[in-house]
Amino acid sequence: MLSAIIPAPYRLLGSALLAAALVSIGWVKGATYVQNKWDAENTRQSLQVATVKKLQAEATVQIITKYVDRIKVVREARDTIIKEVSTYVPLEADAACVLSRDFVRLHDAAASGRLPDPAGGTDAPAAGIALSTVASTVADNYERCHENAEQITALQQWIREEERIPGIKSNAARGGK
Repeated sequence: MLSAIIPAPYRLLGSALLAAALVSIGWVKGATYVQNKWDAENTRQSLQVATVKKLQAEATVQIITKYVDRIKVVREARDTIIKEVSTYVPLEADAACVLSRDFVRLHDAAASGRLPDPAGGTDAPAAGIALSTVASTVADNYERCHENAEQITALQQWIREEERIPGIKSNAARGGK
């Protein structure tokens, strides 16, 4: 009955417009759905990143606090040892012990991690180098060694703590070297 009132070209045009409107509505609804899904995933990832950063900061503060405390203990021990040098190296020993230039050269080379220079001439005493000075220097060198060891221990602990945080994988677990 309606087909008799509305001519065929107008019916086709109306059907095409109705189809275009339905496709447009579907397109907009689909785009909104995808955008909402995208936004939700971005929000989830942002929250996950914030959580990981918070856990990392907490672990870092904990490790640094322990490290600073251990370094303080190491330095206090060194200071105590240096104060006790005069007890263990009395003045008579300082005056009686004569250090050769070759000993000083060897010690300095060992402290700097290089080979010593070739011995130069006579093995004459090194003026002004007291045994107590050597003892203090050795104590200071060992203190630096212990500080380095504490630093490495703290770094290793930090790496272990980082690996325990959900969402973080170690380089080894990712297949790296």
